[in-house]
Amino acid sequence: MTGRRNGAWFDCLPSCEAYLPCGQGRHIVRWEAGELRLLSHPDPEGELVLTALGGEKARCVEVAQAWGRHAEDLSVLAIGPRGPADEIAVSWDDVEAAQPSQTGGWYAYAPRAVGLYPGPSPNPGTGRAPAPIPPGRRPRGQRTMQDRERAAQRRIDLLSVLALGYGFQVRLIGQVAEAHADRPEEAMEKVRPPLVAAITARLAPLAEEWLGIDPDQVVVTLHRGPGWGSAELTGRGGQRRLRVSLPAGWLARVWAAGLALTGRHLVVGVARAGWPDARVLALRAPGTEPVLLDVHATAPGPAGAGLDVRPRAADAPHWEHEPAQSGG
Repeated sequence: MTGRRNGAWFDCLPSCEAYLPCGQGRHIVRWEAGELRLLSHPDPEGELVLTALGGEKARCVEVAQAWGRHAEDLSVLAIGPRGPADEIAVSWDDVEAAQPSQTGGWYAYAPRAVGLYPGPSPNPGTGRAPAPIPPGRRPRGQRTMQDRERAAQRRIDLLSVLALGYGFQVRLIGQVAEAHADRPEEAMEKVRPPLVAAITARLAPLAEEWLGIDPDQVVVTLHRGPGWGSAELTGRGGQRRLRVSLPAGWLARVWAAGLALTGRHLVVGVARAGWPDARVLALRAPGTEPVLLDVHATAPGPAGAGLDVRPRAADAPHWEHEPAQSGG
């Protein structure tokens, strides 16, 4: 039971919504069942066709495209929040300020490649065309300009998804982590370091709350294979270490759902996913056998509240637990 997949990674996460400025008004963007949905744009594909014909692209559509471009971007794990206390406050004003200026900045003076590449133009004074540029080679000025454009677009992308708020930030982290969780061993060698760093950064403060251990004394490795992994406490004083081995999917299925530390237990896996009720596998202490806990989530915010507008860290779900009934 502890080694098999149990539903989708997002089954313990409720939907969340945010307003964002779009056109002349404010539109709703919703995350639900692992997807970003544009409630005010029923035909985003059709809008992209109109944009290609010279129309203005809606910000909602831009945000959805940015989300898609970074759905497997491991750098998201490094810039995203470490937990509810690590709220990243980015406003839509910040996104607007990052937009390229049409009257100043490097966009205004960077040399354009029109007429320079790929079609050759005559050399002054000779009338002869220059030698063709080999495939895959670009003039240095053009390469620099395109690199800057990509860097600027990346900055706008990341600011846009961060501006959606904490709820969206953790869901994007979950999506990225899950995308890399089951890579073949050869591919895992490349993604292992950022995954280990991401889990360590989020597990260490939880371990401090769980055991009172210094976050710098937490050592994480990736668990591959059946079962949930392991956790043991070794050494004393300055040599004390909490050594934890967890699957890469822990970041998506446990941490992103706000389940990681529930009722003074460290949750290491999900036995039965669901919202608002789930069953999890949890440790009372390092070196002990995990126990099953039935958990119930209470929705953030006042009862009966409508939209979760720009969900904040304080809006993270709160899980309550009781020991699971035997035979369930």
